Amino acid sequence: MDALSPATIPALLAAPTTARADHSLLSSVSFAKRSRRIRRRKIQVRAEAAKQAAIDFSDPDWKSKYESDFEARFRIPHLTDVIPDAASYPSTFCLKMRSPISSEFAEGYPSDEAWNGYINNNDRVLLKVIRYSSPTSAGAECIDPNCSWIEQWVHRAGPREKIYFKPEEVKAAIVTCGGLCPGLNDVIRQIVITLEIYGVKQIVGIPFGYRGFSDTSLAEMPLSRKVVQNIHLSGGSLLGVSRGGPTVTDIVESMEERGINMLFVLGGNGTHAGANAIHEECRKRGLKIAVVGVPKTIDNDILLMDKTFGFDTAVEEAQRAINSAYIEAHSAYRGIGIVKLMGRSSGFIAMQASLASGQIDICLIPEVKFNLHGPHGVLNHLKYLLERKGSAVVCVAEGAGQDLLQKTNATDASGNVVLGDIGVHIQQEVKKFFKEMGHPADVKYIDPTYMIRACRANASDGILCTVLGQNAVHGAFAGYSGITVGICNTHYAYFPIPEVIAQPKVLDPNSRMWHRCLTSTGQPDFI
Repeated sequence: MDALSPATIPALLAAPTTARADHSLLSSVSFAKRSRRIRRRKIQVRAEAAKQAAIDFSDPDWKSKYESDFEARFRIPHLTDVIPDAASYPSTFCLKMRSPISSEFAEGYPSDEAWNGYINNNDRVLLKVIRYSSPTSAGAECIDPNCSWIEQWVHRAGPREKIYFKPEEVKAAIVTCGGLCPGLNDVIRQIVITLEIYGVKQIVGIPFGYRGFSDTSLAEMPLSRKVVQNIHLSGGSLLGVSRGGPTVTDIVESMEERGINMLFVLGGNGTHAGANAIHEECRKRGLKIAVVGVPKTIDNDILLMDKTFGFDTAVEEAQRAINSAYIEAHSAYRGIGIVKLMGRSSGFIAMQASLASGQIDICLIPEVKFNLHGPHGVLNHLKYLLERKGSAVVCVAEGAGQDLLQKTNATDASGNVVLGDIGVHIQQEVKKFFKEMGHPADVKYIDPTYMIRACRANASDGILCTVLGQNAVHGAFAGYSGITVGICNTHYAYFPIPEVIAQPKVLDPNSRMWHRCLTSTGQPDFI
């Protein structure tokens, strides 16, 4: 996760962190006991209701009140909220009309009324699609103790028939913040291409994140289809990335000076907090500026979305590291391979990579506590694995087991706590454990983090990036601001930024996917 400096927007970056689940892992020898524990713990209302004001379930109208409150929360901000008389124009985006847009259309754009490719403003996407019958169901997300079914709808993404900017008056800027992630160039490319289809001539890239707005030594980069045509064939970011940056006031003033009236922000939770602060400052000043986010987090830890770009590539590239660790461990006498993957607060990469490889014996994630030592600890299970099959492979997320390490109390430029290195710690403890037993193990440790971050996007992420980039532009031209675009139940939707940055998305230890991972690894509880 990335962010502006806490000193820049302290209120927005003080978002609460999700309390990490404390459920034990599925044990093949203690399933009944675990089920009883889950039932005791899970008969409670999940986080959905926690986002709401206190709900009086005895009120016969509580469902309609909940739905009204949900609709208000997920209403996406529009330019007409602050500029009621903002003019709209027929869209210049029409795939049947391919003639180039020029200044002769300044007062009235051509529109092919027969084209049914526009999204109606009232189109919605269903947020939740599983109807749970009980809070004890695996992965249940219930609003009330009876798990009542309530439809929750979010705004469908795509081009609108009316737009609120004249393309020849638009100066669009793109900024990439935080760390690297596969797919950044793909999104940049598609934003530029879609802007040009609308008829925009002024497109610039802001170099090195938010700091590019204040650092006078960093000149904005002119962008066009010719410039970005092949950038998706390489990893990294054409614009460069950085953490931290100037104050929100300085950023908005810089945008005014540059004449920027569309800003596309690619980043994680912290970057989106910054984007929302920029949006609010523009509204306060009554500026006709659209600020649209594209969620970028390789950890897949942004709320409400099926996945974020870069995640699929990370899981795929992690297979190389896992396979190397497996070969090293399998080929050595008493070999143990340890692979550390990304995942500060969530274990999605570690879980999916373990499932995909089929070579992992132990998967450790931030959401599930574990002990290294003791009769039920990880080390004792490694001893059992070496005795049973001669080798073992461990996959650990970087945020796992932080309670076992000494806290540094340090933060990076984004305000994120600097984590202890759990991978190195496990490596050292494993070596020490088997050496003291008098039967040393051959331990190989692999950390592929920076190799994975720098990769180009795979085909799956390439498609996701393409659609996200296109829909970001559609949203800006439709007059929406303070929104982000994501994939929800395989459909693309717009979300108000505050709803997706309220807290990091974490893996539910009682979800079916985590149970599948445990079935694959065969690991017991480590408590």
